Amino acid sequence: MTLHLQPTQVATGSADTDGLLVFLGSSLVAVLVRLSDDHGDDTGKWYLEAGFGRLNTAIGPTFPILDEASEWIMRQFE
Repeated sequence: MTLHLQPTQVATGSADTDGLLVFLGSSLVAVLVRLSDDHGDDTGKWYLEAGFGRLNTAIGPTFPILDEASEWIMRQFE
């Protein structure tokens, strides 16, 4: 299966609104959000705002680049 990333705006209640819906095949497995300037050194990193199934975590990880987020997601389904 392959990942499909669909850009979206996420109503997070903060300035972190640029997001991606992450599909594995036809299933929605995650919502990633790009961290805003409010996050200092973490600005521009990707945060797992919501994960479903195997990606359901109490505190989502943060990834410096989108490729790392995608690789982590794929590893969870191996």
